[in-house]
Amino acid sequence: MDPKPPVPVKVRYCLYARKSTEQEDKQVLSIDSQIHEMEKMAANDNLDIVMMKKESHSAKEAGQRPVFNEIVEELKQGKYTGILTWAPDRIARNAGDLGRIVDLMDQKKLLEIRTFGQRFTNTPNDKFMLMILGSQAKLENDNKVINVKRGLRARCETGYRPGIAPTGYLNERDRDKRCQMYVDPIRAPIIKSVFEKVGSGWSGRKVYQWLNEINFTTKTDHRLLLGNLYIILRNPFYTGDFEYPRKSGNWYHGKHEPLVTKELFEKVQKTIADNSIAKTNSKEFAFTKLIRCGHCDSGITADEKFKKLKDGGTNRHVYYFCTTAKQVECKNPAINEKELIAELLPILDKVALDRIGIRAKIEEELNRVDKFQTDILGVANPKKTKVKEIDVRNYAKYLLREGTILEKREILSCLKSKLTLMDKKIIMNEEAVA
Repeated sequence: MDPKPPVPVKVRYCLYARKSTEQEDKQVLSIDSQIHEMEKMAANDNLDIVMMKKESHSAKEAGQRPVFNEIVEELKQGKYTGILTWAPDRIARNAGDLGRIVDLMDQKKLLEIRTFGQRFTNTPNDKFMLMILGSQAKLENDNKVINVKRGLRARCETGYRPGIAPTGYLNERDRDKRCQMYVDPIRAPIIKSVFEKVGSGWSGRKVYQWLNEINFTTKTDHRLLLGNLYIILRNPFYTGDFEYPRKSGNWYHGKHEPLVTKELFEKVQKTIADNSIAKTNSKEFAFTKLIRCGHCDSGITADEKFKKLKDGGTNRHVYYFCTTAKQVECKNPAINEKELIAELLPILDKVALDRIGIRAKIEEELNRVDKFQTDILGVANPKKTKVKEIDVRNYAKYLLREGTILEKREILSCLKSKLTLMDKKIIMNEEAVA
């Protein structure tokens, strides 16, 4: 008696539609069109679709598609056993993802892949054909990358930099003049003035304020950020030369019209470098980088001023104020360091001091005192003070008033809550309140 043929397993499918964001896939059917065609195919072949997933992401690199990763995990969990998609390259155009799919077939987690006009099952021939088609898609990708790079290199060698034109220039819209740029008649004179002002000694922040005063905007009608201003000032494109790709060391002479001379550009670079060195070597203050501005959330910086006295001496005053990094016209008033410390002292009455970790600091100080008494003063058996006998809270206040810059910073940096300065008042989060 002949054995009964095995009952075919009912395959449950996940309909997967993917549209790449890559340039070469612009002519591929849209996601909605893919879904429409595959639903018709499923109806004609009586396929059981239990889930539908959409994705718009490149398949060039393995593991970078979140929806595809979900499908792999759900296949392992047995939520469905087949994939219905438009074409094999919708699943994988790289060896990594293709290997994951074949492994699932080997494990019998994935029984079938259906595409428009093709069917792949867990047979040697079908898997071999799937891998051939996936490898072909990868080969096409690799060749396109090589061809694109060669084309971009050729454009650079003819003097045209690929990409979006920097502020002060505009891109040619004519497709026959791709990568060509021309001077922006509205913004170019202002960009030239920016270089001239910095070259004559203006700081970047002063130029930034000037740009805001004249309501300067980019070609996308946005205000220029301070960071973007420095990007412009450091961009050699304005001298007529450019590097492509960035940091590659490949320099080209452009056919675009320069806005500044190389001499002025080098002068601007020196001014920026000198300002940076001056900032790096600036004096340290106790509470900088530890407090935020309550008006605009910029950082709080400090500066010192000296006042001559009638007897010939001088008084030093330290003031803390907003850096105005996020809002140039921030109105938060400056505060004297003594007034700031007076604001900080009551905070130590609210904070759980065991979080500050100053008990170890007290013990270190007591050991230092004991060593001074024995080694310097010659006291044979000095009376040792125990840490628990010292008011930790008062010691922390003492360090804020009389400690070194480092000790003051240590006390304040141990506070785990955010401190903000608003209208000469310190505001603290309630997280670290005792």
